[in-house]
Amino acid sequence: MSEGDIKAQLVRLCSGIPLSPLPPKVEKRDESLPHAPVLTPVLSAQDCKLAVKNALRYFPKDVHKELAAEFAQELKLYGHIYMYRFLPSHIQMKAYPIHLYPAKCTQAAAIMLMIMNNLDHKVAQFPHELVTYGGNGQVLGNWAQFWLVMNYLSEMTDAQTLVMYSGHPSGLFPSQPSAPRVVITNGMMIPNYSSRQDYERFFALGVTMYGQMTAGSYCYIGPQGIVHGTTLTVLNAGRRYLGSDNLKGKVFVSSGLGGMSGAQPKAATVSGCIGVIAEVSEEALDKRHKQGWVLHKVANLEDCINMIREGRRNGISTSIGFLGNVVSLWERLAELAEQGEMLVELGSDQTSCHNPFLGGYYPVQLTYEQARRMMHEDPSQFKALVQESLRRQVSAIEKLASHGLHFFDYGNAFLLEASRAGVDVLAKGGGANEFKYPSYVQHIMGDVFSLGFGPFRWVCTSCDECDLDTTDEIAAEVIENILKSDVSIKTAQQYNDNLRWIKEAKHNKLVVGSQARILYADQTGRVEIAVAFNKAIRSGRLKAPVVLSRDHHDVSGTDSPFRETSNIYDGSAFCADMAVQNCIGDSFRGATWVALHNGGGCGWGEVINGGFGLVLDGSEEAEQRAVSMLQWDVSNGVARRCWAGNANADETVRRSMKENSMFRVTLPNFVDELILNDAFSKMSSE
Repeated sequence: MSEGDIKAQLVRLCSGIPLSPLPPKVEKRDESLPHAPVLTPVLSAQDCKLAVKNALRYFPKDVHKELAAEFAQELKLYGHIYMYRFLPSHIQMKAYPIHLYPAKCTQAAAIMLMIMNNLDHKVAQFPHELVTYGGNGQVLGNWAQFWLVMNYLSEMTDAQTLVMYSGHPSGLFPSQPSAPRVVITNGMMIPNYSSRQDYERFFALGVTMYGQMTAGSYCYIGPQGIVHGTTLTVLNAGRRYLGSDNLKGKVFVSSGLGGMSGAQPKAATVSGCIGVIAEVSEEALDKRHKQGWVLHKVANLEDCINMIREGRRNGISTSIGFLGNVVSLWERLAELAEQGEMLVELGSDQTSCHNPFLGGYYPVQLTYEQARRMMHEDPSQFKALVQESLRRQVSAIEKLASHGLHFFDYGNAFLLEASRAGVDVLAKGGGANEFKYPSYVQHIMGDVFSLGFGPFRWVCTSCDECDLDTTDEIAAEVIENILKSDVSIKTAQQYNDNLRWIKEAKHNKLVVGSQARILYADQTGRVEIAVAFNKAIRSGRLKAPVVLSRDHHDVSGTDSPFRETSNIYDGSAFCADMAVQNCIGDSFRGATWVALHNGGGCGWGEVINGGFGLVLDGSEEAEQRAVSMLQWDVSNGVARRCWAGNANADETVRRSMKENSMFRVTLPNFVDELILNDAFSKMSSE
């Protein structure tokens, strides 16, 4: 297809909701694609009418009669009004080179590119339901919103800001060039109305949505976005638990091959171990196998066990996708361990347990098809089976742990939901967010965050692989120069891991969707890489602007007591000031767009998180924005972690204050435990 044809199709996509004529009614969903599970909100008759009334607000009155019955039927069949009739059919949904978008400013064109990448069929988990990953991580709530957003972005100037209320485009508002072009909030609720049941009702009404992390902020870059973090987690788990950097022949067992969890098999091979990942959906397994992220697939449990044995014998690095329930796998491994054959060293879980009763977790007692039917036909029985399955899974893991398995919670609410199912998994004498199997943040990545390292990302808007190769080269050059400077041993170890990562990135074939890359970097690394990219754009070394972003799962971006802030022990792990302050601070320091979300990772009501996008266009202004915003985006979280008592964060803050006289942080003075004990012993004796 010629550039002229693509431009014409994008102009049509940005022309507003198609009304004259209306697109034809969709009689049935396209079964060649995976679809979101049927939702089961508890709605009154009045709620159902309100949901349809709310949906019809996007359309003129002359089509209300035709659409009302259709939307009512969608709500009844699927638990939400997605507006399938308005699903764009004239264009392939993917990221196109930025110069093809019909926009009045470069920043708006970049945002269009990012939205379309999030809905690319190769990228999105359930593209027709606008779900990017995590089972219910929405980009937008319905297709009318998509058409309106694209229209607004095509008309936006650099003196306007698009305001997004949980998928709903409130409109373009006058602002100024230094302001964000888009401000996004997703799922912001009055705290007393943030339960899972509330979410199901309000999402059905069309008044809020669950944006996960980077789905609703338009910054998802495919499973590569998590594979690097998973690789670092596995590498550092080997160092901590096994005392070795060499994981050849060691076995890592987990579950899930979805939008985020699909990174696990690739991470296993990159880190050098044997990754065995269970997945109940054949579609999901086949997708990752075709992409090369899973090297081998197997449906028979005993065949899977034999493949593990062979891999251990030969000391190889590989990945095995097991088509079956992970509980069956854990129980068989536990049975063998009890008989004297221990086949696994490391274990975790990446099922979407933030949403366990609507497709996030499939109970071992049912087939995949049976589970998808039961979850909406008999939700109470389905919930009972999920909780029984969770109990069985933890029981098998505990047997293996007694034989030497090192299991860590991946912050997906697995142990949280197991505890709610009645399993005794809380740590003895620990806080409300401490389990007997520590989360990967508590034992592994929390100290990395406290050094300021986190998932820095970029997208080459030229959509040219050569540009991505150039950014890899530039990032490697920057890291090599940093390693020549005076950095601590801990910081150097992280940079060396990331230097290896970026040099092997092209070979590891990580790209799915847009030409994007992820790299863990600290404040210095992010700023220097951004400045180097901007100069490369200015000189023509890079052909087009670069979008900077990060996962919300980062140093400063997320307050989540069961994941990102689970290693904060001063009582503030349940407070959300850091994430909110981060979003506000990014907005006036130069971000092109900002987002603040309720939910993500551990689920609705369990997390507050935020993110940003920042467009580098080669200008001096872009460089100033990047330096100012990226410094804040990292140092905010490091300062908070320092105040909470993390030694790495304390060291990082003190070093940063020496380097920048404008940076001053309130440092903690921790009391000697003997003084505390003495004070309370005197009180008790009086």
